Amino acid sequence: MSQTVERAIGVLELISERPRHPTDVAASLGVHRTTALRLLQDLCQGGLARKREDGSFAVGYRLAGLAQSALEQFDLRTFAHSHLLELGRKLRLTVHIATVEDGRVFYVDKVDPQGGVRLYSQIGKPVVLHTSGVGKVILAYMSAEERAQVLDGYSYERFTDATVTTADDFAVQLREIREHGWAADDGEYEPYINCVAVPVRDGTGAVRTAVSVTALKAQMDLARLRELCRRSGPRPAPSPERLAGPNDDGIHDDGPGGDEPMTTDPVVMSPWRRTQR
Repeated sequence: MSQTVERAIGVLELISERPRHPTDVAASLGVHRTTALRLLQDLCQGGLARKREDGSFAVGYRLAGLAQSALEQFDLRTFAHSHLLELGRKLRLTVHIATVEDGRVFYVDKVDPQGGVRLYSQIGKPVVLHTSGVGKVILAYMSAEERAQVLDGYSYERFTDATVTTADDFAVQLREIREHGWAADDGEYEPYINCVAVPVRDGTGAVRTAVSVTALKAQMDLARLRELCRRSGPRPAPSPERLAGPNDDGIHDDGPGGDEPMTTDPVVMSPWRRTQR
């Protein structure tokens, strides 16, 4: 990737969070103010950014149109969105769906509760693998070889006191996820957030996708969130097909275990109920 394109992407990510002044952009990118201003002006000419009256820059209206067009091309989102809306309305909490692509896990869709607190997570943005419920679930169900490639050189950055910070501890956590059939983020990225996530099997039985439900700890603790999710709908039927034998790292491919069996029928599994294609 060229340096100019990389910087332009960095600028778009910054101003998508909130309006920024050129000095803020320059400091974040580590460039001179004139370089940041030139990038912002170029983006404005392309309709991807716009200058506000106070001199700060925000995302442009053309970017919103491009984003909507992009969302319409995501087949997984197109299929899953109505089911996420249903689950979100039922639980009155934030629901995410994420999938893996090129060794990174991205949020594909998100539903916020009406009238509730909106979380910062963004569609299309990669998740932090060792702290997110969806990231951990997808990694747990990968083959040992693919997981090793994804985590090669990975940095286990500490965000809170609950963050796992070593590869060995993370491997233990992934084995437990396979045994239980679900994962949690118990304040591991942000101390005030709880999350429960489950794997989604495709028609071949492979797990490349995960769905999560997220709540503020002030709303409910992890145990209560887990129980609420368990009660949100009928449990899926046990899988008629189960992959046999352990992976190289000792994670057994004998189904998710615990009380959350997953089907390998050609259906999409929302966390706690099955929905036909």
